[in-house]
Amino acid sequence: MTLKLYNTLTKQKESFKPRDAGKVSMYVCGPTTYNFIHLGNARPLIVFDTVRRYLEYRGFEVNYVQNFTDIDDKIINRALEEKTDALSLAAKYIEEYFRDSRALGVREATVHPKVSEHIPEIIEMIKGLIAKGYAYVVEGDVYYSVKKFAGYGKLSGRSLDDMQAGARVEVDERKQDPMDFALWKSAKPGEPSWNSPWGPGRPGWHIECSVMSLTYLGESFDIHGGGFDLIFPHHENEIAQSEAYSDGRPVARYWMHNGFITVNQEKMSKSLGNFFTVREILAKYNPEVVRFFMLSTHYRSPLDFHDGKLEESQKALERLKNTLASVEAVLKGWPGPHPGQDDLTPLSQAGKEAAARFQEAMDDDFNTALAAAALFELAREINTYISNLKGQALSLEDGAALDQARGTLLRLGKVLGLFEQTQVIAAGDDGLTDGLMELIISIRQEARVNKDWATADKIRDELGKLGVVMEDTPQGVRWKRRN
Repeated sequence: MTLKLYNTLTKQKESFKPRDAGKVSMYVCGPTTYNFIHLGNARPLIVFDTVRRYLEYRGFEVNYVQNFTDIDDKIINRALEEKTDALSLAAKYIEEYFRDSRALGVREATVHPKVSEHIPEIIEMIKGLIAKGYAYVVEGDVYYSVKKFAGYGKLSGRSLDDMQAGARVEVDERKQDPMDFALWKSAKPGEPSWNSPWGPGRPGWHIECSVMSLTYLGESFDIHGGGFDLIFPHHENEIAQSEAYSDGRPVARYWMHNGFITVNQEKMSKSLGNFFTVREILAKYNPEVVRFFMLSTHYRSPLDFHDGKLEESQKALERLKNTLASVEAVLKGWPGPHPGQDDLTPLSQAGKEAAARFQEAMDDDFNTALAAAALFELAREINTYISNLKGQALSLEDGAALDQARGTLLRLGKVLGLFEQTQVIAAGDDGLTDGLMELIISIRQEARVNKDWATADKIRDELGKLGVVMEDTPQGVRWKRRN
């Protein structure tokens, strides 16, 4: 099946054809670094990390660029509150971003450019826009003339007249048109600034991504991504700047936008005060539960947040991890498959079918919700297979079938960023932890044989307080770490 994705620019699903065969160039707008990221910020991080993972699963080499906005009004204002300089504040929250993103299983981009490191390139693009007649200078500020760009509004689908009528624009009588936006802002006392042909100042917000995407990916790269809220004005302005600068050549071939996270059907945002930081959420829930919650709904759909849905995600993910733990317990001591062993068992076939359904779902505009369903179907097949063994000695054929199915479940789960952070299988780290747990289990079993139920229950309960669950199965006692 051909990979298809929904292109915000054309308002339809399109077959994916990269600019360069076998390679994907991808730019995703990153955070403005003035505070901890909240759950709404985390959704595009997880969505596009998953897109990247799947593209790599399909065999593409992905050049993934995600920027940091480290110069911005919000950063400057927060720095004044904290009595520090803006760049130091931004550097602090970039480090905090990495702490949270790593916890969520979000891999680092190929490159994470910062605005402050690309001032010369920004100045050059602004100079080029002025020379081409798309920008003008007013008392040290530089503005982009929106009416000069004939295609303005094609991403958001809005007409310029409609945008003017409903826009909340900063009143500035120096602008030729209320919709014109700043490319360069002249310096104010106490603000960070850089020298330019128009005097000391700093970049506007929109110009930064035009410059950094062009610098690292070139013209007409493959995928430009971000949250739905960036369609207008940020990405609309990016298109206007970049296409004017490059004489009409497209910025990106495909534009992708994820839906909002809402709280009681209202968009989550710092300005509304209804946001939850990732740090707060991870204090209550395992990071993979949060990630699974994010991927349980199609990326373009709104996702309403409340604890109940996270609890549901936790239980669902636990079922998958229990399946992996069961396989590990059954395979303990199994010598492994021998050369030439076939894979024609019903479970082996179920694994192949699950992989096919998973790919079919992801090829259809990265439908992670449907892809996850394929994991659960495979898990059910595995559980049935184990149940039918009824504790009998494991044959080479049965062992091979379970081993293959486990490998498929882990491989597909990895595409979604699952089963990577929390150890859930009984084998543990094959070291001290396993040895200690076997000793504890043997002591508890001896207590049970001696009908010392108080000691046996105490061991179980105390381990439970430490987040370790012990389960009695037909194959013996197994343990796992609880989410």
